[in-house]
Amino acid sequence: MAEHDDSAEKTEEPTGKRLEDARKKGQVLRSRELGTLVSLLGCGLALLLLGPSLIAACERMLGAAFVLDASVLRDASVLPQRLRQAGIDMLVAGLPLLGCVVALALLGPALLGGWICNGELLQPKLERLDPLRGLGRLFSLKSLVELVKALAKFGVVAALAIAVLALVLPDIVKLSLLEARVALERSGRLFLLCYLGFSAALILVVLFDVPYQIHDYRRQLRMTKQELKDELKESEGRPEVKAALRARQQEAASRRMMAQVPKADVVITNPTHYAVALRYEQGGARAPTLIAKGRGEIAARIRELAGEHKVPLFSAPPLARALYVSTPLDREIPANLFVAVAQVLAYIYQLRAAAAGLRKQPSPPDALPVPPEYDQTLAQSLGQGDS
Repeated sequence: MAEHDDSAEKTEEPTGKRLEDARKKGQVLRSRELGTLVSLLGCGLALLLLGPSLIAACERMLGAAFVLDASVLRDASVLPQRLRQAGIDMLVAGLPLLGCVVALALLGPALLGGWICNGELLQPKLERLDPLRGLGRLFSLKSLVELVKALAKFGVVAALAIAVLALVLPDIVKLSLLEARVALERSGRLFLLCYLGFSAALILVVLFDVPYQIHDYRRQLRMTKQELKDELKESEGRPEVKAALRARQQEAASRRMMAQVPKADVVITNPTHYAVALRYEQGGARAPTLIAKGRGEIAARIRELAGEHKVPLFSAPPLARALYVSTPLDREIPANLFVAVAQVLAYIYQLRAAAAGLRKQPSPPDALPVPPEYDQTLAQSLGQGDS
């Protein structure tokens, strides 16, 4: 029973698939306080930047709408037309500010969890009308946290509001002593100052809310060890996943193998079907090591890399096929191929000495001793002979 309880505990972090499935169901990371803060501060800054042009547009609109000639007053249709035109002008002047408000309303919620569009979320669900579930949500830990946040938010905003009002109170009192135009301008600045001050109070709430929302979101999506095993089994059991994993593994292995070709002492070829790269460290391994091998396109790539890095190529079809079929990567060659490979390496070393002017040009070895059973093994593994 204890073992069963332990297995039911959600102690494992959610996997990428778990997070993606939750997102498809509409369960995404959100912070309402962060969205509110971004909207309020953004709108305040937009008012600060666009306010002068908006006020100038209002002045022009009022001047055009309500400055009338005496002759115009006799026509009853003029005033409605001017009011309609004033409304259109005001709407056009306020479009930049309205655009900022809409953009901020869309940006704020997407800062943490991004946007999501899912038609299934709009479908009505009867379980949402379940009173028992409603009571469960009402008296849950999340509701308690939301209540604490609301009280904290109210307290912080109220404290900062009192502080800001106390700071600007002398300026508010002086407004009555100023001219109407100057008083209106000063009032607008004081309003923006108070607005930004009140909005900034939410920064403290957001600093608490965002980490909590991240922690709570991942806590809700945690998995049991059994769920993790089941998901791993399901993922590995899919043919497309297996094929993709196998392809990635083969690609990574091919890259690692190709990186070893420039370190080879010689590349033995078929000359076109097979290519095998060997490396021998004197005083190190007791036999040469096969560091790269391939057939077809891979063999062509090995030969190409060998040519780019001036690694000698040696054509010995039976030996190339025997090494290809008998020796895995990064393993020493088998004992019954020692003599043949030693003759090839000796020839390569003699070529280097001749290139340095230390000896005359050597003759390539012929009739290398290669057991014939390797060709039979290769034919069986490929299902056909190879020339």
